[in-house]
Amino acid sequence: MELPIEDVRVRKVLDSRGNFTVEADVIVPDGFGRTSAPAGASTGETEVIAFSKSGIDASIQFFESKVKRSIIGFNALDQAGFDKLLTDIDGSGNFSNLGGNLATALSMSVAKAVAQSLGIPLYRYVGGIRSTIPRPMGNVIGGGKHARNGTSIQEFLVSAHADNFLDSAYINVLVHRRIGDMLSEKFKDISIGVGDERAWSVNLTDEEAFEILNEAVKDISSEKKVKIYTGVDFAADSLYENGKYVYKHTTRSRDEQIDYAISVSKDFGVYYIEDPMYDTDFDGFAEITAKVGDRSLIVGDDLYTTNPERIKKGVEKRSTNAVLIKVNQIGTLSAAREAVAVATFAGMKNIVSHRSGETTDDFLAHLSVAFGSTFVKTGVIGGERVAKLNEISRIEECLTS
Repeated sequence: MELPIEDVRVRKVLDSRGNFTVEADVIVPDGFGRTSAPAGASTGETEVIAFSKSGIDASIQFFESKVKRSIIGFNALDQAGFDKLLTDIDGSGNFSNLGGNLATALSMSVAKAVAQSLGIPLYRYVGGIRSTIPRPMGNVIGGGKHARNGTSIQEFLVSAHADNFLDSAYINVLVHRRIGDMLSEKFKDISIGVGDERAWSVNLTDEEAFEILNEAVKDISSEKKVKIYTGVDFAADSLYENGKYVYKHTTRSRDEQIDYAISVSKDFGVYYIEDPMYDTDFDGFAEITAKVGDRSLIVGDDLYTTNPERIKKGVEKRSTNAVLIKVNQIGTLSAAREAVAVATFAGMKNIVSHRSGETTDDFLAHLSVAFGSTFVKTGVIGGERVAKLNEISRIEECLTS
């Protein structure tokens, strides 16, 4: 069966931070796919290049002059072949010519166009018959590279486990609101802001943030009779300087950072711990996982950058028991699927994640269902975040009706 690509168009659009990103349209017989790519502020050293080193316009020009004529007429049913073609034409090994964001938009748009042509949902086309609904996870207190004047730890997260996805997402919102009220009461004379992902941002110590987080979670959990898990994203790369981890109010050695991550699990009851160590320290991750992996998810993001080869190294060293998945870290749907397959075969859980600079595109909602993700990181509020949450709720309705 052939499903030739009839036309492809790309353009610039704005993301949630007001920066330019790219959007791609792919047209096939009886099918149309449109995808806009997000952009991260906290990026791993080994993820693909978002745009050409000469900028977003150079990426689009590279597409128009080098890529477009090669993909018109290509069989869209061959997703792996299409993604390999993008990789080969770029030729750099890290999408520094086409740009990983444009590659992502093109790759996802092909999948969307085919799914529409075949008359099936995107999550079914990508994942097959077996589909599961993840739990929503969102950032409620923020700092690091996502917020000015916030905590040293980049994200303090919550994930409610109610009877259905939408109720879980709403309970996360209630925790966010409760924290906002608590911060307003605590800092009456200080302006409280929000970061890129709409988490509260204020000049708190990390320990104060843990106390407020746990108090709010306890209150809402008791009110709604629902279990609420907590999490953190250390984004340790942004803390790392010359072999040490530099926080606002202290500096920790490598061993002290390992002990601190372990204490976050044991002393604060944190279930989800993302990027507690620098992105080359596979052994440091492994020490943490060995100590608390039976009670917490130790998640690699910058450690892996959705790269199957790096995940294989993590499997060999038993570095983590979970992996974060972001398509534009690796550039194509096929490579992201391979990353999930490697992790799943090794018994690791996966979490599909948004980026700090998002669009209203909802493709990650479908991927989180298709990939059998344990959690989906989307943020808690904000139109570009809620677009994903509402789409997963719609998918759940389809799967349970």
